[in-house]
Amino acid sequence: MNRMSGAIRVIDHIWNEHTSVIVAARDEILFVPYIGPSLCDEEEFYEFRIDPTHFARGVVGGGLDIEVTPALIPLPSQGWTGTPGLEVSRNGTVLPLDLRLTETSWEKEIDETYFVLTDAVHKVSVEILLSLKESNVFTIDAIVNNLGDGVLTVNSAHINVAVGSQAEEVLTLGGRHAMEAVQQRTPWGRSRIALENRTGRTSHEQLGVVFAGTAGFTEQTGEVWGVHLAWSGNFAIMCDGVTETRKTIQLGELLQANEVVVPANESYAIPRVIVSYSPNGLRGCSHNFHEYARSRQPYMQRPVVLNTWEAVYFNHDLETLQSLATIAAEVGIERFVLDDGWFNGRRNDTAGLGDWYVDESIWPDGLSPIISHVRSLNMDFGLWFEPEMVNPDSDLFRSHPEWALDGSLVSPILGRNQLVLDLSRADVRDYLFQRIDALLSENDIAYVKWDHNRPLIGGASHQQTLGFYALLDQLNEKHPKVQFESCASGGGRIDLGVANRVNRFWASDSIDALDRLEIQKGLSTFIPIEMLGSHIGSPTCHTTGRKHALSFRATTALFGWLGVEWNLLTLNEKDKERLRQAIDFYKENREFLHSERFARLDHPDASIDIRGVYSADYPAGLFAVTRLQSGPSNHSAPLRFPMMKDAGDVFVNIIHLGPPRYALHRELPQWISDPPEMMSGTMLANVGLPMPSLLPESSFLIQISQVVY
Repeated sequence: MNRMSGAIRVIDHIWNEHTSVIVAARDEILFVPYIGPSLCDEEEFYEFRIDPTHFARGVVGGGLDIEVTPALIPLPSQGWTGTPGLEVSRNGTVLPLDLRLTETSWEKEIDETYFVLTDAVHKVSVEILLSLKESNVFTIDAIVNNLGDGVLTVNSAHINVAVGSQAEEVLTLGGRHAMEAVQQRTPWGRSRIALENRTGRTSHEQLGVVFAGTAGFTEQTGEVWGVHLAWSGNFAIMCDGVTETRKTIQLGELLQANEVVVPANESYAIPRVIVSYSPNGLRGCSHNFHEYARSRQPYMQRPVVLNTWEAVYFNHDLETLQSLATIAAEVGIERFVLDDGWFNGRRNDTAGLGDWYVDESIWPDGLSPIISHVRSLNMDFGLWFEPEMVNPDSDLFRSHPEWALDGSLVSPILGRNQLVLDLSRADVRDYLFQRIDALLSENDIAYVKWDHNRPLIGGASHQQTLGFYALLDQLNEKHPKVQFESCASGGGRIDLGVANRVNRFWASDSIDALDRLEIQKGLSTFIPIEMLGSHIGSPTCHTTGRKHALSFRATTALFGWLGVEWNLLTLNEKDKERLRQAIDFYKENREFLHSERFARLDHPDASIDIRGVYSADYPAGLFAVTRLQSGPSNHSAPLRFPMMKDAGDVFVNIIHLGPPRYALHRELPQWISDPPEMMSGTMLANVGLPMPSLLPESSFLIQISQVVY
């Protein structure tokens, strides 16, 4: 008897004015057949009927005698021939799970629906919570429960997200140390695209986010589904265009053998999956992700940061650092961060990690003299830590070699001369909490730069990640006013799982303005710009050797959480004044930049980059226009601002954070050389502004403001 040939029934229509999510079941197999544009307006919602026949495709010859649905947890026992959504074992034997819907409850007022799937024979259940947030992202939470008497081993667990069959292209983010989050597009036809991360942290090489869209989708056009795993450890993502001739994206933690063993009556939580849909290009997807991240962050002031690393490296000297702080205050810095080199034995990167005591040979009076000096200049103070790491040449390792992953090996593999502490151990977390808590309690510290400078290899990523979260949660609870930054050799741990616990991400160890445009372009697809540490570096970049004008460096850094990574003791008076002016401009516009909508704008010339912030409520915008490299033509296409189409009359000002860097010309466009008193928003949106001739690796700003009659 074929018990899988029943009719599809619609269980719920999760709705807001932008998006509809339809939840259905066939023979109690739960699936989400539609995530897309809202199917009705608010007045129609309670009477709107979802006809399930739209989702019944029929059964073709040459295969199974049933129609296989793209279940949220797809299983081989239910006909799914792609990657199983859940594989579990008891006593070394894989269980042929058959999870069926046994419980449903929902609360329309908060757009959430709760389900329980159960396999009574094998004593396993999965609780699922589906929610459409005010930020217009759709979240999927799932918990695997062991209802049996013995232990249950979770071999793999993934959520299956069905996107539109019209999705024909996938955009992913990846790269390397000092060049993270580079966008890559891959055609997605009858194929499977697999992404895996085994570094034990989110990684530089592959971020856990995928954007699938209609062919040739751009920032402003095309349907796009963004799908992200909010998790800071190993992960696996499969874009499957083969199984059942559907387009699905499966996401979950990448587990090693016996990594997750669930005792009787306990559970395993699959990391949250976050889905963002936009009918109007990548930019709309990004906006939803940004609003979601913002909704989980407390309102805060984001002070302009000076980080000491590229100014002094390990050469800590009180007088030098005090002089650096004095100049920092003069140019408008609001937070002084002392980087690596302040703790016991840390004269270089070969020793000291784990010994979180102030080095009295360098700081005989502790950190109080530098903190007092910084505070006297009306700046707050931040401190660098790398809690999860240990050098073999440290008192901690000599006392507790068993605390390090691979520490018991004769020849463990080092990374940056260090090993990783085992944060699955409560005693390790207790030690780290005690030392960090003591330093935060005994000193006036407002900010922690939390680094992680090597990948794990062969380690227990699941428990390690949970241990990291637990330690950070404990510190946040004890020190709620301290702001934390996630750094991992730059952008090696950036995701919306750790974003619940930190306020800032260090985007990359490269502060090269040209590289940063590409890096921050990628990261801004799902992280709001105010969470991305973006610094004005020295004239010659330490990682690339490239030289850039201050105006280019400052304009690039403006669209993030501004900081400076530059030995200010080397500045002449002209550079100090220009830096101060750039910082003042940022402060004047900080509230606008950090609260309104960020946009990357399409332009037909790939050598022109346009990005900025605009208000959805009133006509205002601040945009950076950059020539990345020399173009092949004398003129480039106009600069169009589609969000200004209903703005009415506006003021348009061009701003240079330094001397203008126009290329050879006899006459600039008239809107620059003889600007009109005001302009039409409709003209800005549809006709645009003529692009001036600009030197490569140069930028200017366009500020648009409302005309009030």
